[in-house]
Amino acid sequence: MERRFDKQGAPMPVQFQGKSMSRPLQVAFFGECMLELQGAPFGDMHQTMGGDTWNSAIYLRRCTPRPAVSVHYASALGDDPLSQQMLARWASAGLELGLVQRIPGRLPGLYLIELAPNGERAFHFWRGQSAARAYFDAAVTPLEAGEAEIDLLYLSGISLAILDGAARERLFALMGRLRARGAQVVFDNNYRPRLWPSRAEACAVFDRAFSLASTALITLDDHQLLYGHASLVEAQTAAQALSAPEIVIKRGAEPTLVRAAGEAWVEVATERVERVVDTTAAGDSFGAGYLSRRLCGASSAEAAAFGNRLAARVIQHPGAVIPLEAMQDLMEA
Repeated sequence: MERRFDKQGAPMPVQFQGKSMSRPLQVAFFGECMLELQGAPFGDMHQTMGGDTWNSAIYLRRCTPRPAVSVHYASALGDDPLSQQMLARWASAGLELGLVQRIPGRLPGLYLIELAPNGERAFHFWRGQSAARAYFDAAVTPLEAGEAEIDLLYLSGISLAILDGAARERLFALMGRLRARGAQVVFDNNYRPRLWPSRAEACAVFDRAFSLASTALITLDDHQLLYGHASLVEAQTAAQALSAPEIVIKRGAEPTLVRAAGEAWVEVATERVERVVDTTAAGDSFGAGYLSRRLCGASSAEAAAFGNRLAARVIQHPGAVIPLEAMQDLMEA
């Protein structure tokens, strides 16, 4: 990856949307970070934290040069000690905290991961009153107040699922304003049926998000499940017809499909993994890896290849965010 800063650590001009920029790119992820428990019920548990967009934010921070890219996490936490410790860890990981809200009386969400022998996982959530759900209860959120500085906003289907209708409308309006002034909006289609009152409502919300996205990151089996396509082939055809200028379709172990604006579809091979330990954050890390290379000027195919490489590394380790040393060589590639 090209390091776009000088010997004194000052940011060098970077390319964004074809324009040279001397200031750091401002990338904002919106969503929820929860306390994570890993282990067998009533057995030993390991506590950490995670959440789809937060996982992606951490991996993007690791894979981009800090002087050239600022990574913000927009969410809400409570005023409790756990929230305070979470904030401290976000800061130590290099995330910017100016878009975080603290909501008195609220707590972080909690989830438990159970792992099957093949690395697949089952989730159990306690998030009904989590602080992140109340992010848009404020008259003006930090995300809205700071939107003029945002170059790229990243959100997911889960980001939308935790909000009520009025909050979603405000987020959609923000997405529209960002696109109107030339900023990028990346939408990852993470679909979790249990978070939605009905599939029909989820379809309507996802349709709006896709229409406002400049880049659509599609997990194909999620797309099939959401829209009720009879086969993966049918789901792929529908995904390829989306209006987003840039589309990435993740198909498990099958080659990834990518199409940048004005270009033809390209297949990018995935990385073979002999032993899958934990598939948590496979898609989250892919999205971050892909975006990290696009921000540094790589082609969509080159970016997808790196995203696949990072995801393959992540699923060989337990937990959503793997140890820094386990991916040090990728950060330096």
